[in-house]
Amino acid sequence: MKILALEFSSARRSVAVLDGAKVLAEKIEPAGVAVPPLRLIGDALAAAGMKPPDIGGIAVGLGPGSYNGIRGAIALAQGWQLGGNVKIIGVSSAECIAARAQTENIFGRVSVVIDAQRNEFYIATHEITKKCQKRLYDLKIITLTELKNAADSGGVIVGPEVTKWVAAGRVIYPDAATLGRLAAAHPDFVAGDALEPIYLRATSFVKAPPARSL
Repeated sequence: MKILALEFSSARRSVAVLDGAKVLAEKIEPAGVAVPPLRLIGDALAAAGMKPPDIGGIAVGLGPGSYNGIRGAIALAQGWQLGGNVKIIGVSSAECIAARAQTENIFGRVSVVIDAQRNEFYIATHEITKKCQKRLYDLKIITLTELKNAADSGGVIVGPEVTKWVAAGRVIYPDAATLGRLAAAHPDFVAGDALEPIYLRATSFVKAPPARSL
């Protein structure tokens, strides 16, 4: 199956086209340059020598991370499914980072850390070897103090921009090529309207104050 992978959860968005687990093309947004998502997709398809009807499945990075980026990727996948016969799968961007760490030969106890804003962080801890990876602790939200304690307790800290908070951390972004490989290995397809961002905070709304008379 030809898979289009969309990873928009971080500041470095990327799109990849795969034939099963084989990466045919990947386009990564240059640092500090905003590229329209449809252009990234078009460039990736062109580099792979494909057109939209050739795609049979879409893999979406569900975060956690950039709420707008993740929502945008989900909307693209949902629209694509409405317009054509494609299957959709959602993949944790934290799992994508852990898989990327494995390919970069980062082994042992590895904690994936992603900025959750409000001086808080998402963290999930894995045991990674050359042959496999096992999640030891599920994704949760921690404070900056807890993050620094985790860094002091040993193991490797990885994630997008992680060196802003942990000097010894390793910067690893989730990428569409790795995301696509994970989707090809575990094709748990769902309907587009079942996709939801990974967002551990409870959703809350604040009622706007009444309009003032001038």
